[in-house]
Amino acid sequence: MSNVDAAEIAKFSELAHRWWDPNSEFRPLHEINPLRLKWIDRQAPLAGRKVLDVGCGGGILAEAMAGLGAEVTGIDLSEKALKVAQLHLHESGRNVDYRLASAEDFARQHAGAFDVVTCMEMLEHVPNPASVVAACAKLAKPGGWVFFSTLNRNLKSYLFAIVGAEYVLKLLPRGTHDYAKFIQPAELARMARDAGLDVQQLTGMTYNPLSKVYKLEADTDVNYLLATRRDET
Repeated sequence: MSNVDAAEIAKFSELAHRWWDPNSEFRPLHEINPLRLKWIDRQAPLAGRKVLDVGCGGGILAEAMAGLGAEVTGIDLSEKALKVAQLHLHESGRNVDYRLASAEDFARQHAGAFDVVTCMEMLEHVPNPASVVAACAKLAKPGGWVFFSTLNRNLKSYLFAIVGAEYVLKLLPRGTHDYAKFIQPAELARMARDAGLDVQQLTGMTYNPLSKVYKLEADTDVNYLLATRRDET
């Protein structure tokens, strides 16, 4: 059975033409991108590395990693988002290899091929996140890094990520997230360990609605990032 939610693919495909508009529904992705890029590069310097971005969408993170000297491949299941990503390369002048593929299918063809695998803001949109985590682990070389980011599941995250972000502040379109698909850090860490990944670092990402500033800090109640490494063997 395919690990795809057709409604999720359709939802982001409809918005794809606005992916690179920093004032659109994707504004939060543009604003958090420097934070997550620096966090990844600090732990696994990207220059000269072979990198895969799983669920790359319109290519915001993939292009940024290429800009730091990485050899980047991006995969996604939204044809429209990938077309937008490919078109934007003509504007940016960067080089990213975009492919229409799921993590699981790509892992069967490219096992152990990447120094770094990123899977950011994607796990909460698939029916079986553990399957994606396992595929990401398989795609990494022995000793390679695998980075995830997603949303915690608790009352605070519901109030902030859905009620606040989608209904009050209107940072995101209504229906962007499904609370039932949010993943607690302990759950994601267990998925990672089951896939042969060693947890290296857990950090939170917060948003101050008054200053409109995102920060990386210890608070993992809403958004969080998890750094892992594949076993050397």
